[in-house]
Amino acid sequence: MAEVVLQNVSKTFPGTKDGIAAVKNLSLSVAHGELLGIVGPSGGGKTTLLRLIAGLEETDGGTISIDGQSMNGVEPKDRNVAMVLQNHALYPHMTVYENLAFPLKLRKYRREQVSVRVQETADILALRALMDRKPDSLSGGQRQRVAVGRAIVQRPRVFLFDEPLSNLDATTRVQMRTEVARLHAKLGVTMLYVTHDQVEAMTIGQRIAVMNEGAIEQVARPIELYDRPATMFVAGFIGSPAMNFFEGNLVRADGALYFCAFNAGGQIRLKLRVENCDLLESYATKSVILGMRPEHVKVSSDRDSVPAEVELVEPLGPETIVHLRIGSYPCRARLPGLPSFALGDKVRLDLDVTRAHFFDPKSHRRIA
Repeated sequence: MAEVVLQNVSKTFPGTKDGIAAVKNLSLSVAHGELLGIVGPSGGGKTTLLRLIAGLEETDGGTISIDGQSMNGVEPKDRNVAMVLQNHALYPHMTVYENLAFPLKLRKYRREQVSVRVQETADILALRALMDRKPDSLSGGQRQRVAVGRAIVQRPRVFLFDEPLSNLDATTRVQMRTEVARLHAKLGVTMLYVTHDQVEAMTIGQRIAVMNEGAIEQVARPIELYDRPATMFVAGFIGSPAMNFFEGNLVRADGALYFCAFNAGGQIRLKLRVENCDLLESYATKSVILGMRPEHVKVSSDRDSVPAEVELVEPLGPETIVHLRIGSYPCRARLPGLPSFALGDKVRLDLDVTRAHFFDPKSHRRIA
């Protein structure tokens, strides 16, 4: 196991006049034996971050340390870090056994040592029956297990996974997620797992770092990211379908605080819960952005609820995603079962104010 600490790490690639900043003054600490998911959109700096830790790229500034030892200037082969890539990168002319043994042969291990380590790794990943086969005769999931095995056999201090499941079909991806979680529990090693799939990150990571444009927006446990996102970006990226956002104003009326939004015939007026009022007090009479998850939007028969129009219905079996419009505001609702809605239907919505999120419209940081 190993602790990985990054302090004020930056990396810029040549491109435009000022270069392309892939990682910006990033600080991050990964505990001994932790499985940290790193999630974000394409181009957010996730792969570059792993390459910096592995030593495949040099930092422009800041320090990277593993177990308290600075890795700045240390060659990749001397960092005792293993990386599993998106493409399996197996040698097609070698058998599974030979692919697993190859990293150890490069390090001049004795034949007996190589055999023991390869067999131990094969047992961990259930590869014993495949040892004499070549990669082109394996399924996608089997090839990925061999790629993971080639990392395990080196017994590294840190595992780096760079979107290892993105080339697999949906069913195999679910199976391999379970494999990765089981592997981490068995080996107890430090893992950093990069993915653009937020569902994958939520199911695998003990904590998740959300990256955007080379910076970390928030690091937290999955449930905390979902329930208390620090920024609008995190709120919109974590969760499927994405959180609904409505820009409006806080208004005082009848001794209470209300969120009011009016746009192209759409109207939202919500009385806020008492516990939010203190946090939102300084925003009274000012603009705020209301965030509401789709599962907290319900169909209502109350005449005072929010009028909306159905634009699209996505039946998913146990639940249905309904795309609506409140004036010019788009809104998504996650409803149980198979409600019978049609395009153009007029409905009324109840937005659960007890589950509302509020953000500053300029900084996009969470208020309450």
